[in-house]
Amino acid sequence: MKVILSRKGFDSSYGGYPSPILPNGKMMSLPIPSSQDNFSYADLSLDANTSYYEYMRKISSKIHDKHMIDLNASTKCHLDPDIDSHILKDRSQDWRGSFGQAGASQTILEKRNVNHGDIFLFFGWFNRIIEKNHHLVFSEGDGFHAIFGYLQIEKRYYTADSETPEWMSYHPHMIERRKIRPNNCIYVATEHTSWNNMLAGSGNFVYSDKLRLSKEGMTRSKWCLPDFFKGLDISYHSGKSWNENYFQSAHRGQEFVIEEDDAVSSWAIELINEHVTTGDI
Repeated sequence: MKVILSRKGFDSSYGGYPSPILPNGKMMSLPIPSSQDNFSYADLSLDANTSYYEYMRKISSKIHDKHMIDLNASTKCHLDPDIDSHILKDRSQDWRGSFGQAGASQTILEKRNVNHGDIFLFFGWFNRIIEKNHHLVFSEGDGFHAIFGYLQIEKRYYTADSETPEWMSYHPHMIERRKIRPNNCIYVATEHTSWNNMLAGSGNFVYSDKLRLSKEGMTRSKWCLPDFFKGLDISYHSGKSWNENYFQSAHRGQEFVIEEDDAVSSWAIELINEHVTTGDI
């Protein structure tokens, strides 16, 4: 069982501000803006009464898409990974959590033979949010990197040359211009995790400091990883990534594939078991 730390959600170029950690601990990973996709932020449900768009407008009326743009009800986004069963209405009964990748990042996953049983831990740029004078504001400076969800792989589909399930047709990597790319691949979650048949194969987390990667008092790319990571091969990194007091994570690259290791697998499973949420909290 390999573990992949997969960078997703808003960053300084796409979005322009951190994804919020809500007062109740829910981690609201914000999909990056994408004018060529089908879903808008208004299509995404934060809860039964509020869309992503409505909540985001309370933070800012603008987002960054290489340059600042107005955020409106028709602003499109790239919903990937799609691991929250409640984020879209009228799901197919056959739906599973899924994640698409292509290009150089997919080549990394191919070379490392990421496949059935392996676990993606999705991380991104987050900050706690509070209400102040009837506005939503971030509470901790520039924020930090944190893990917000997971997906254990059941199967991978190369869309250019394999038949895909009908329910998958909505997925952003099934849009024609992506679908025809030779290494466009969609990873589909297991129905249940391999270690607990009562636990879904993908899901989102409720925040605790155990999910924080960035070391306290340092910039968000400087991480505090457990000691058992030392000496393991991690894509985009080398032995020089380790400093005396922190691990320097790569500024570029999305898929950090970690060499298969029992301690890392146990660490990932423990994080999932402790933090997964089954819906509204």
